[in-house]
Amino acid sequence: MRSAGIMFVLLSSALALAQPVQMPMPMGGPAVTLSDNVLRHSGSGTSLEPGSVEPPMLMRMARGWMLMLHGEAFVVDQQQSGPRGHDKFFSVNWFMPMAQRSFGRSQLTLRTMLSLEPATITGRYYPELFQQGETAYDKPIVDGQHPHNLFMEIAGIYDLKLGEKSLMTFYAAPVGDPVLGPIAYPHRASASEDPLATLGHHLEDSTHISYDVLTAGLSAGAARGVRLEASGFHGREPDENRWHMQAGAIDSWAARLSVLPGRDWAGQYSLGHLHSPEAVHPKEDILRQTASIAWHYGKEPVLDATGLGAQPHHRHVAECQRISS
Repeated sequence: MRSAGIMFVLLSSALALAQPVQMPMPMGGPAVTLSDNVLRHSGSGTSLEPGSVEPPMLMRMARGWMLMLHGEAFVVDQQQSGPRGHDKFFSVNWFMPMAQRSFGRSQLTLRTMLSLEPATITGRYYPELFQQGETAYDKPIVDGQHPHNLFMEIAGIYDLKLGEKSLMTFYAAPVGDPVLGPIAYPHRASASEDPLATLGHHLEDSTHISYDVLTAGLSAGAARGVRLEASGFHGREPDENRWHMQAGAIDSWAARLSVLPGRDWAGQYSLGHLHSPEAVHPKEDILRQTASIAWHYGKEPVLDATGLGAQPHHRHVAECQRISS
């Protein structure tokens, strides 16, 4: 495979408007406390990575709102040999604009995640050996990955501080991510420079585009802590029309326990019941459980002239995950 990656935290049209700002915690730089980590809301749904992970993004203050933008795009020339391999030229991409504002002891986050893959990936999937999941032309995809939807997430998140070390979170999304599995692979530090979907994607985090998601969570702890969450959502996976949004009854549930023993570590165990998730097996429900541990280490960031934290010079990322359905 030959790929040209364009990893970016700003769009050319936004660059001229943005003004560098010194970001207070939790929105910029590494997260010092569990609450800092939660309040960043820089991943999928309400999932967490180690606090030392620094998601790069463009930030600007506007009338009391913190406006943020991050994302990535790859242009890929895929060349696979063997009887199961195929060649293809395509682009994978996603963009996440966010807006946050604090109100006393509470914070409101408005976030959407968009992808142009329905236009930049032809034939309803791109080749990827050993990958499987969902359908193309009503047939199960094998050795390939489907494009993401135009609307990957549209969500509102409300956080309320109950005390110095506790935080309540409410998440509502017509399309979003329930509490099943770790942070979805587009946001995982271990997959940030990989232009292709991780091979465990369909089992590990296939629910990161779900419909009619409601989540409530409680976080407790300072630098170390635990978080307990529960979600209700519509269990059917997106159909092959990647340009529209679907809707359905809340017929599935999930619960997740996250443990953060330190700023470099994050672990989670989740269990969920998915009602009729697969279009090709509409009468089958799935009981899925996942467990994962993520470790991240990097040198302390070097501040540039604007006061914004640069990425550490050295980063090490490791993950161990277990999924069963």
